[in-house]
Formats: sequence, structure tokens, C-alpha cells
Amino acid sequence: MVREQGFNKKNVKVYTTAKDSNLKLSLTKETTFKPSSQPTETEISIFVNPNKTFQEFLGIGGAITDASAEVFATLSQEKQDQLLQSYFGKDGIGYNVIRTNIHSCDFSSGSYTYIDEGDAELKSFSIEKDKQFRLPMIKRAAALIGNSMVFYASPWSPPAFMKSNKDMLHGGKLLPEFNQAWANYYVKFIEAYEAEGLPVWGVTIQNEPMAVQIWESCIYTAEEERDFLKNYLGPTFEKAGMSDKNIVVWDHNRDLLSQRSNTIFEDPEAAKYAWGTGFHWYETWTGGEPMYDNLKNFKESFPSKNLLFTEGCNEKFDADKYQYWPNAERYGNSMISDFNNGTVGWTDWNILLNEKGGPNHVGNLCFAPVHADTQTGELIYTPAYYYIGHFSKFIKKGALRVSTTSSRSTLDSTTFQNTDGSFVTVVMNKTDNKITYNLIVKNRKVSLEIEPHAMQSILY
Repeated sequence: MVREQGFNKKNVKVYTTAKDSNLKLSLTKETTFKPSSQPTETEISIFVNPNKTFQEFLGIGGAITDASAEVFATLSQEKQDQLLQSYFGKDGIGYNVIRTNIHSCDFSSGSYTYIDEGDAELKSFSIEKDKQFRLPMIKRAAALIGNSMVFYASPWSPPAFMKSNKDMLHGGKLLPEFNQAWANYYVKFIEAYEAEGLPVWGVTIQNEPMAVQIWESCIYTAEEERDFLKNYLGPTFEKAGMSDKNIVVWDHNRDLLSQRSNTIFEDPEAAKYAWGTGFHWYETWTGGEPMYDNLKNFKESFPSKNLLFTEGCNEKFDADKYQYWPNAERYGNSMISDFNNGTVGWTDWNILLNEKGGPNHVGNLCFAPVHADTQTGELIYTPAYYYIGHFSKFIKKGALRVSTTSSRSTLDSTTFQNTDGSFVTVVMNKTDNKITYNLIVKNRKVSLEIEPHAMQSILY
């Protein structure tokens, strides 16, 4: 599918964020395309082919956890409005995706569930606790997003009594006798949130199902997740009239994504219930490189299924590193590579944390794109906020990814065409040098410069 009208708009606008400068999503150049001849091998060029389009863009956003909402509640009304506008407002960076936790996760002040312990019939189910902090914040964000909102939820652990270790923390497994009760729990959650006026797009089955953590966690093998989906969660959603809710499997790192997807999607009875596979970026904890090829393999293997980035953050919080540029470049590299390998949506972790990287009830402190200093009431914007914004501010839900390549590994790039025909090419320079390059689209080009350690969004 080609949206030809966009390329006929020959005005070009360039927005830039650069290290050691005041450029933060700043309009730095306006120019026009000129006729292009054969580029030479000594030139650096980015080639966009509007005739080749790929996946449809779902959106970009972040998680409103208990931690984010609790920190948000400490802010003045003015700062609350500022934060929401920064992320979700028309002059902000255009988030339209929200993830949240089903009862507690590590970024909660403590462990809790929505039922009384032992209540397998869910008669005591209540989201009353969420109404104190989390729901008010999500509702305000949703009001700014409007109809393009994609709101989904993930559990970190079933209630303790449903698990083999009788503990919400430290892994353990869902006991077979509680498969149906746990499937019913998701339905209860969706019903409760939708009764609050929040349409739920879908759920992931389990956050990080292969990680035994000191916080809320639960282990599923690929076969166990497949069978829970096939025999319980999928049919339960169907019976409840929730076949329109999207179920996302895996929700863990790229490293084992292929094995999990192969197991689930090669079973037709399981695959029919699953929208796609969710993934995180933490496979690099061993010191290796991000496993982007596993995403490419997934799209080649299961072209009708979708990829959704469901969580990523910079770990090991250090207040001296708020402006640490490699944290932003990790986002830029991941987003460009994930999109170029077929990902339709991208969800950051906590959208807001305090000056200590929390609250977190087990001390698993992390960075967020924005922090609030709860002592001064001020908001601290990190470079990651602006790098994410180079995508989320300009690429809109329904856009199509467009074929984009670079003649040099020094520049990373991706392109989307919005439904109005306009194009957005995002370019990242991760080197110490200013780079001059050509953006070549069909038979026309524009010559541009990008600062060292910088991100650009080119609109045309």
C-alpha cells in the first residue's frame, strides 16, 4: 500500500535533539527536496523507498504503575498537568499507549491482590485500591489521548494461594487446580476497569514468565503458557464476550522469543487466541548484544502475528546520571531496530519515578524518562524522554513503515508514512562526529547535517 500524496509535499522540516547542546526536539532546519542523481560511494546516504511498506503502527507509550501514580500524587496540580501534557498532550510527545499492572508488581509500595486470600471464586474481587492513585492518573491520561488509546494490562503473579510456592514473590508456578480461577481473574479485571470508563485493548498473559525474581513473579514453560491460553484464558475470554480483547504471549526478553512463539503459534488451537508476542530488552544483562534477529525470524515465521515491545528501562538508578546520554541512545537504537524488524508498538516502563528511582518494594530501582524530585516538587526530564519523542510525537497510529536503509553503519534510521500521506524519517548518529548525509526519496534528495550523538526527525 503506497500513500503517494505525502511525497508530493516537498517541504522538509528537521527536528533535532543533540548531546552538549540546547537542542531538544528543536526545529533546526526547513528546506526542500531537489532532483537526485546517482549518489557516490564517498557520500553517506539514507534511502527511502515509498513503494515498499510494511507493518501498521499501533503506537508508543509507557506504563502507569503504582509507583508512577504514587509519585504523581505528590506533585502540585500545576506539575501534574505539566507531566500529563508532556507525555499525552497535543504539544507533548504524543503517547497513545498505556500499560498497567494487574494488582501489584515490583513498582508498587507493597504486594497486594484484588481478592481476599483463598477466595478462588473471586467473590471479594475489588479494584478499590487502584482508585486511590492509579485509576485517577490513567483516566486523566486517557482523556488527553482520546480514541487512539491502546490500554493493556499485565500480571506479575497470581495470588499466593494459587501458586506452588504459596508466595507472590520468588517465582513459583500456577497450580493446575486454579487455572480457571486465574483466567476468570483477567475477566474480572477488564470488567472492573471498563466499568470505570477505560476501554481495555488487551492483556499479556504473564510478565517475564521465565524469571524467578525477588518481586512478584511466576514461571510458565512455553508448553504451560500455550496450554493455559488454549484451554483456559482464550475460551474464558470468548465465553465472556471478550473475543475482541487482544492476548499477548511471552512478555519477556528477545533471547527466548523464538522458542516461545514456535511452541504457541504452531498450535492452531492456541494461536487462534493470541494477537502476537510481547518482548523486553533485558537479554543484554549478560553483556551481549540485543537479539534483533529473533524479531526478524518471528515475522518471517508468523507474518500474520504481531510484535509489541512491552517493557524496557535503564536499570541501576544513579541520580548523578539523569543526563547520561547512552541511556537515551539505548532507546534510540532499540526503537529503530525493533521497528525495522516488524514491531508495531513500543511501550516504555514507568513513565514517572521519584528522585530515588522508585518507589519499589524490593529496592529494584530504575530510571524513567521523567523523574520527580519529591523534595522540591520539580520534574527532571532525561534525554530518553526526547529520544522517544522523536518517534512518538510525529508517527501516528495507523502509519505504515517504509523501506529505509543507510549506506553507513554510523547512521541508524527508520521511516513511517502517516495516514495523511506525510513521511517521518528518524535518524540517529551515535558517533562523536558531525555527519553530513543525503536523504534520498525516489529520485529526489535533501542534504542534511546531524550533530554528534544526536537524533533527528525529518518530516516531509
